[in-house]
Amino acid sequence: MIEKTFPKTFPTNTIKEQPGIEKNMNPRPIFQHEEYDVRGDRLKNKVAIITGGDSGIGRAVSVVYAKEGAKVCIIYFNEDEDANETKVIIEGIGGECLLIKGDIGDESFCNNTVKTVIEKYNKIDIFISNAGEQHPINNLGELTYDQIDRTFRTNIYGALFMCKALEQHLKDGASIILTTSITAYNGHERLIDYSATKGALTSLTRSLALMFAPKGIRVNAVAPGPIWTPLIPSTFTAEELSKFGSKTALKRAGQPVELAEAYVFLASQGASFITGETIHVNGGEIVNS
Repeated sequence: MIEKTFPKTFPTNTIKEQPGIEKNMNPRPIFQHEEYDVRGDRLKNKVAIITGGDSGIGRAVSVVYAKEGAKVCIIYFNEDEDANETKVIIEGIGGECLLIKGDIGDESFCNNTVKTVIEKYNKIDIFISNAGEQHPINNLGELTYDQIDRTFRTNIYGALFMCKALEQHLKDGASIILTTSITAYNGHERLIDYSATKGALTSLTRSLALMFAPKGIRVNAVAPGPIWTPLIPSTFTAEELSKFGSKTALKRAGQPVELAEAYVFLASQGASFITGETIHVNGGEIVNS
């Protein structure tokens, strides 16, 4: 079975700065695999914007979208090496990739990004809000205003700013997919503000689904469990890394490639009667959705 080839333990080397650089990770996240290499036309000629599409889950989604025929527009913060590497990978399989660098917590940047994509492709069919950041604390005294503002600005403001900018451009059949988290359902004792933003994204998914339904636009979410991405070694301690993913039913963390198909499905015609829902990809943790 393919999952037996995925690592169950990880080195305890931490990364000092977020969101972390995938190029420097060991082992590197698995964003594609020959046994997952299904190429089709489920997203043929679709134009997709993916925030945080340069690495981790976003890279896996960007690559599989390109394999399914979509034109991929990646928004990234400052990870130039990862972004350029992802672009090379996509172009190497015959795909098309546009890189846009900036801060989605800035509404003017979001407006300009949508304008840029519309000017180039004349349409936008899919939006994936995947960029995120998290900062663990040991007590509420460590939770500063600046940290709260930064986490909410990246995780929830960015999603709202992008959806607001996209509203007039999305047509019947378009799809919005928000990346939430298992922490929105189970909580996390150290990721207080992060968990709050993911809860907000879960609620936003349901509300936007109702707002956009009359226009034929579907809104759904994916809630990952523990997934090996650059955000993990840049967030947790060496001790936490040594146990990462061990509490799941499958006794391991997931790899980005294992989430990518959920994003393809939700954006495809196969999910035409699904909106306001969340797909949980978490290795067997039972949640009340």
